[in-house]
Amino acid sequence: MRGFTWIRPDPWRDTSLDFATIFFVNLDDTIVAISTPPGRGGIGVVRLAGPEAKAITEPMLRLKHPLEARRAVFGELVEPAEAELRTAGQPGAAGPRQARDSRIDEVVVTYYEKPHSYTTDDIVEISAHGSPVVLRHMVEMAVSRGARVAEPGEFTMRAFLNGRIDLTQAEAVRDLIESQTLFQAKVAAQQLEGALSKRLQPIKQKLVELIALLEAGIDFAEDDVSVLPGEQILKDIAELRVPLEELAGSFSYGKIVHEGLTLAIVGRPNVGKSSLFNRLVEHERAIVTATPGTTRDLVSETVALGGIPVKLVDTAGIRRALDEAENIGIRKSMEALAEADMVLVVLDASQAVSSEDEELLEQAARRPAIAVENKTDIASYRFSVRSSQLCRVRTSATTGAGIAELRNQILRHIEGDSGVQVESGLLTSVRHRGLVCDSLLALAAASNAVRNKVPHEMLLLDLYNALRPLDEITGATTTDDILNLIFSTFCIGK
Repeated sequence: MRGFTWIRPDPWRDTSLDFATIFFVNLDDTIVAISTPPGRGGIGVVRLAGPEAKAITEPMLRLKHPLEARRAVFGELVEPAEAELRTAGQPGAAGPRQARDSRIDEVVVTYYEKPHSYTTDDIVEISAHGSPVVLRHMVEMAVSRGARVAEPGEFTMRAFLNGRIDLTQAEAVRDLIESQTLFQAKVAAQQLEGALSKRLQPIKQKLVELIALLEAGIDFAEDDVSVLPGEQILKDIAELRVPLEELAGSFSYGKIVHEGLTLAIVGRPNVGKSSLFNRLVEHERAIVTATPGTTRDLVSETVALGGIPVKLVDTAGIRRALDEAENIGIRKSMEALAEADMVLVVLDASQAVSSEDEELLEQAARRPAIAVENKTDIASYRFSVRSSQLCRVRTSATTGAGIAELRNQILRHIEGDSGVQVESGLLTSVRHRGLVCDSLLALAAASNAVRNKVPHEMLLLDLYNALRPLDEITGATTTDDILNLIFSTFCIGK
């Protein structure tokens, strides 16, 4: 796989890659990119990786000490006075003179010698003041000396191609960069340490051992190599399926950890939806008045609950509309209810339950939902709801009573019965989940083949079909198209 990457016509455009512009070039050249986010900051970093990284960098710098591996060296970024040097000493010149490079900025330079670097190439990182003009000029200077502007994710792709990390770890780098909460960052860090790969490794090992036994029984039948009986093969396949099914089951929680979820707050007018919304986001985001029907449009805010990004959506009160604007708001509320991953149905505990409340509860029961009995601070009695399908929480958005319990119930609904241990690795990617399901389908086909007494030569096809998707998760047998799709979503400089 060594020896290719992709480039596009505009190397400065910091966006995802257009597949129409992909073509292959040499991976052994030296690449350069700004590795810090766009904009001004105290520090900005330019990174070079490749065999000429050190040779390209040194003429750009005036250093206090020579570059040494894994040592930070203070120096200056300079504009070489090459034009003056070329002029000095020519016929007609006034006489020899000493040209001096013009200083641009103070820098700290760190050199990582191969193979002890992120990509296993020689890497030089130049930390300067975070001026976009200075950082871009450094890149231009490096390009003028033979470097090439790196593509999105090309540093991480080199780390993968050089065996520094596998594909699950490469994808975890992107997830870590895109983390919105500390919990998401911790999950990505576990994946970056190889948690998913370590969970898959014993499964793959057992599958390879089963394949090897069957292959040996076919290839060396004349040498009296024993062939596994069907009952033993079925037992081995069943033992393989158990951990794979557990891994596939972790996706429901892993997807929420990775992407977050949408939680719609619905109910009749004036039941306290907006007040509850403000309590959950912990500031006055939605307008609250005593007049029913104040909220006419959807109001949303994203908060972190237990480290999970939750998009809260406050909706218009659902009733028979009094005007066109309210009718549009109610229609949007019903759409939000239908599209939400989870629903809070807010009820007014100070009033009797209406038929509209019962209808909302019935609709919400089709997805994860919680019935919130609000206004308990003014409720004179505990009202009764005919529907008993939903978990109920009593709250007062005015006093804050029950809000902590509501948050806990939301988290319990998110986690469900998964009992997932983050440290053991979990599926957070749709791609990974699809491949695990493909492997399970192939194992099911293999079990059917054993029961139908299909020859082992044909049974092996199913077992290889079960192994191949697991290899694709870690990148052992990944196609170039999948690699391009994954790494094109990275930012430039990583």
